[in-house]
Amino acid sequence: MNLAGVDLVAWQADLKRAEAALLTAPIDEFEKGINEHLKGLQSSHVAFYHGLQAKFLPQHSINATLKIIGRNKDARWMFLDVFPEGPAAKAGIGPGQVLVAIDRVPAAPPEMPVLKTGRDYNLTISEGVGGASREVTVRVPFRKGTKQRPPIVEPVPVTGRMAEGNVGVLRIPYFSGAAGMRFGKALSAAIEDLKRRGCDSLIVDLRGNIGGSLGFSILASYLCPDKRPIGYSITPKSARLDLHRESLPRVPMPKTRLSLVARLAEYAFRDKSVVLLTQGLGSQPFHGRIAVLVNEWTSSAGEMVASFAKEHGLATVVGTKTQGKVLGAANFKVGADYFVRLPIFGWMTWGGECLERTGVSPDICVDEQPQLLARGVDMQMDRAMDAIVGASS
Repeated sequence: MNLAGVDLVAWQADLKRAEAALLTAPIDEFEKGINEHLKGLQSSHVAFYHGLQAKFLPQHSINATLKIIGRNKDARWMFLDVFPEGPAAKAGIGPGQVLVAIDRVPAAPPEMPVLKTGRDYNLTISEGVGGASREVTVRVPFRKGTKQRPPIVEPVPVTGRMAEGNVGVLRIPYFSGAAGMRFGKALSAAIEDLKRRGCDSLIVDLRGNIGGSLGFSILASYLCPDKRPIGYSITPKSARLDLHRESLPRVPMPKTRLSLVARLAEYAFRDKSVVLLTQGLGSQPFHGRIAVLVNEWTSSAGEMVASFAKEHGLATVVGTKTQGKVLGAANFKVGADYFVRLPIFGWMTWGGECLERTGVSPDICVDEQPQLLARGVDMQMDRAMDAIVGASS
């Protein structure tokens, strides 16, 4: 059987051959081996993790992303996105700084560091390449995994601030909450605060966004005044039936918890292929003057918002191409406190584009320059500000 270019029979046979060695391997090697085999499925939103002993990439543990700078033996990991109020930020780490070592063990590409929740790490950090180094202690909180979510350290979902020229800036690393209502409440509070402070232009910073829940549709709703399609989900069943988007149910994101419960009950035993609509929140003072920031770590729901904004001409998208990891997934218990995360539906833009493996290309391509970032110069943010000024003139 061949699925999306993957020979599943061969994949299963390969896993079967490795079974004996995996079952007798130390815990860390067992978990690493399973995840390596899952990579053979060539799909995003696939993972194997323990509910209590999980190790995660930096964005899921210390709330920061890393970027390779330099080449060959001179390659280093630079901090790119540092999420507000996360463990890395609390330790005083900022964008442009370089990771030298973890617990005094040198840390260099190509292997991405993975960190365990519920313990402290001693990180050696330098101020840019060749700069003065210092040691900081990063405390990674303990998290327990459930069927609903892996035991990641969730970033603060949204923070807002005012920049010069009545420009509001929303930083959104994560769409929190199982169904998005918690995120929606935080987002609405942040936007109302910006409007009270005179915001008439908006920058939505989705750099490093790790995805999350349906809350992304609430953010999309603030980008336009009316109800319109954001995109649509397609399950394997609908794909086999070759259903057209016009035949799918049109579902706006609920505005209240009561309507959410009713909507969940309605679709509990139905196919999850639906057209997702914005809420129709009406005109906002920043409409027509919006920029969306993305980069190579923007994934999943963050990509859905960026593609929606670009497709409908609602914002200027600035930065670098996104990850191309846009699938809906579910977690399944597999015994011994382990879970496996697998995709259960795909996502299409309203124009019929599949973002999986392709990502979202920005309208204005700008890569961060390590030396400038280390000095506090954010070129992507600067270009987003320029785009807004241009839209206002």
